[in-house]
Amino acid sequence: MVIEYQQLFDFTKRILLKIGCPETDAELAADVLLSADLRGIDSHGVARLSGYVRLWEKKRINANPNIKIVHETPSTAVVDGDAGLGLVVAPFAMRVAIEKAKNVGTGWVSVKNSNHYGIAGYHSMMALEHDMIGLSFTNASPLVAPTFSKERLLGTNPISVAIPAGEEPPFVADMATTTAANGKLEILQRKEQDAPFGWVQDDQGQPTQDANGVKKGGALLPLGGDRDHGSHKGYALGSIVDIFSAVLSGANYGPWVPPFVAFLEPDPNPVGEGLGHFFGAMRVDAFRPSSDFKSHMDNWIRRFRSAQPTDGNPKVLIPGDPERDLEKERRSGGIPLLKPVFEDLLKLGDRFEVNL
Repeated sequence: MVIEYQQLFDFTKRILLKIGCPETDAELAADVLLSADLRGIDSHGVARLSGYVRLWEKKRINANPNIKIVHETPSTAVVDGDAGLGLVVAPFAMRVAIEKAKNVGTGWVSVKNSNHYGIAGYHSMMALEHDMIGLSFTNASPLVAPTFSKERLLGTNPISVAIPAGEEPPFVADMATTTAANGKLEILQRKEQDAPFGWVQDDQGQPTQDANGVKKGGALLPLGGDRDHGSHKGYALGSIVDIFSAVLSGANYGPWVPPFVAFLEPDPNPVGEGLGHFFGAMRVDAFRPSSDFKSHMDNWIRRFRSAQPTDGNPKVLIPGDPERDLEKERRSGGIPLLKPVFEDLLKLGDRFEVNL
């Protein structure tokens, strides 16, 4: 099933209005959510809409939050999201980082009391139009076992960095610190397919290809999959995201992070407030003239693009290339939805009397 972008955007916005989001927040949240579908990160797009609604039903999401700065210096701030949609809280915090960078060269903002914020790349890319480098981190539901552990103590904890260029498109890295994001497992579950080895371990800590392994008490694996392939590095990266996002802000961290799924209750003894995020904005001209930097970024990108590919591969890609290509294709040709996702949206529409 392929749906036009504007149809999905309007549908998403109307659902968010039905749960009490103000008009501007509903538009922003729909934009953030649909940016994932446009860029081919289908696990974080409209497939998650009903999940946000279920959290709202559980009174774990405040549809009309009072988002505010609770502590700041000229270059830093802590933002309290008031349990709002992360899709709205995160852009607020990134704008604060950008404004601070305009004033003093860099801006750094840590967030507490938020929820799932969509794709990390949306927020890091906000810095690009200001000739800035953007950084975006978030912690997430504890589904990941540290190296050598059976316990789930970390989230998929993504990292995104967006870097402007001149004539070339920007460098945009957006990645989970696990071998695969949980959303990719959800896609395999809908397709009734197995997962590759290195993505999941079972409840005994043994490798498994069962795409439902996490649901059965297993865990996602850090980037690298196992110790021999560097999972300790993925574990360290996920830990850094957790600390920057939550220990620094006063959000929940590690196993205390509230789960995204509404049928699981948050820990009754939290160590903080909600989920945490971390954002950075760096003005390029705080380091060197912007034109010089962009010229050399163009040179960097062109040199890597011209690298000799290995046999069977057409070319070397720059982070952000596949997503850019998909966005062009899907804006004009529509967004493909798996049957279970489409049916889920239809049920959501019937419930709120919103036609898709």
